[in-house]
Order: sequence, then C-alpha cells, then structure tokens
Amino acid sequence: MSTAIAKNLMADMKLLGMFAAFEQGVADATRDQTSYSEFLDTLLQAEADYRQERKTGSRIKAAKFTLRPAFEDIDFTASRSISKAQIKELYGMQWLTDARPVLLIGQTGVGKTFLAQATGLHACACGKSVMYMTVTTWLENVALARSSGTYLRYRDKLAKPDVLILDDMGMRKMSSIEAQDLCEILEERSIAKSTIFTTQLPLDHWSEVIADPVIADAIRDRLQHSALTINITGESYRGVKARKLASKKKDA
Repeated sequence: MSTAIAKNLMADMKLLGMFAAFEQGVADATRDQTSYSEFLDTLLQAEADYRQERKTGSRIKAAKFTLRPAFEDIDFTASRSISKAQIKELYGMQWLTDARPVLLIGQTGVGKTFLAQATGLHACACGKSVMYMTVTTWLENVALARSSGTYLRYRDKLAKPDVLILDDMGMRKMSSIEAQDLCEILEERSIAKSTIFTTQLPLDHWSEVIADPVIADAIRDRLQHSALTINITGESYRGVKARKLASKKKDA
C-alpha cells in the first residue's frame, strides 16, 4: 500500500492523530530500522494522544473558564501565605476522590480565582468534567430558570460536573430562596462530586450574606466538617505584577 493510499484511508476513518504522525513516523522507522510492531505502536500512541487532547479541549471549552492558568504559573516569590504543600494537595486531586468541597478564602487580588481555575483546568486534563461561573452568574441563571419553569433541569445540570467552581461567594446577599437553592445543590453534589468556592468571607461570616439563619447554618454545616480550606493572606498579586512591570520598564 502506498503512502498516499494509507493517508487517505486514515483521513477517511478520521484517524487524524495517525495521519499527522504518519510521515514522520515512516521517516523515523526507516532511519532507525524499527519493526512493524514498533511502528504500529508509534501510530497508535499518536492517535491516542490526539484523542485525549481533543477530549481535554472539549472539557475545557464546556467549563467556560475565563482564564487558562496552570499550577506551573503560580508565583511563589509573591508575599502570600499559600504554600507548595497546599498546591500539591490541590494538584493531587484526592479531595475530588473523597468528594470534598474546597474553600479558597482571601482578600481581593491574592489569587483565589487564578487558583480555582488552575485546579479546574488540571481536573479537565485528568479526565474530569468541570463547570465554572461566578456566584452572581449562578444567581442570575437560577432566577432565569425559575421564571421559565426550567429550574429543576438547571439544578440537574449543576449536579452533573465532577467539579463545580463558584467564584466570589459573598459578593451579593442571597435571599432565603436563593440560599435554599445553594443548599440543595450542595446536597446533590455531596456524594461523588466536589464544589470549589472562592470567597473573601471566612465560613463563619457567611451568615452575613445569607438572609435565612437556619439555611446559613445548614450550608455551613455541609462545608465546615468536610471542606479542604485554604486561607490565602498577603499582598495583592496585581500590585506585585505592577511593580515587576515598572521594574522592567526602568531597566529597559
């Protein structure tokens, strides 16, 4: 079979990973005098890698991240309290295996959103489904779902991802109904899923933004006994970045 025919067959069968690797694989096999089985292994691995990359890309797109950060991009030179051990714990994903929620607590600019989305991207790369949104967006979506009679369907949608990231908890107050909605989501996700919150408020202050004290206690109870909690203190990363840029300009 000629090279052209082989490539046409790969394209027809949508073996696009093999297709992309075929010519270089032939050249390498000819040069190194590898066996047919080794050559086939190379093509199969190329196809597997290609499909895995496509699946990861689809999961990332479905998650609707606003950033594409990575754990490798974390700046440990900034004066913040987060440690490499805590990053390793997030990276290890045991919290997801154990279906534990995650609380990232700290003031504006310390990297909560960055860290939450880096964790979500890593989960996507590990084959997990993720959904990201701000709490404000979630509340807007809940209101829209209730008005259109699709609330139960929307709640089911939020229950499905392996990881749900709710960013900026506490940026606006919740009514009793909204707080009950959150409580129900946490209950549905408590068995085999994880929910990540970023917030400026320590958990014992959430009652300040949840109108119903009974529901606030129920939410706090679902989180405080099982959550992986990371408190981040220190100066704003935006200030650190601004100083670095100013220093570069000065050196230039």
